[in-house]
Amino acid sequence: MSDRPAQGKSTLGKGTRVTGKSRDRLQTQLKKQYEAGASIRSLARETGRSYGFIHNVLVESHVQLRSRGGANRRKTAGK
Repeated sequence: MSDRPAQGKSTLGKGTRVTGKSRDRLQTQLKKQYEAGASIRSLARETGRSYGFIHNVLVESHVQLRSRGGANRRKTAGK
């Protein structure tokens, strides 16, 4: 049995420092997923990292963050 994470799921040990090329790759991956509609919370769950860590990585990669509620929230007619 391998210690590698399941394919497509990059879990990082909680509190593990991510620097250099690893961080660059993570930023690219998270930016792509976030811009495709994934939420910060879902990315945190998927990677095993905190909401704050994911938020900071996205800010570092100059992502335009969505407002609260994201793309799923809609205004209802008449309200």
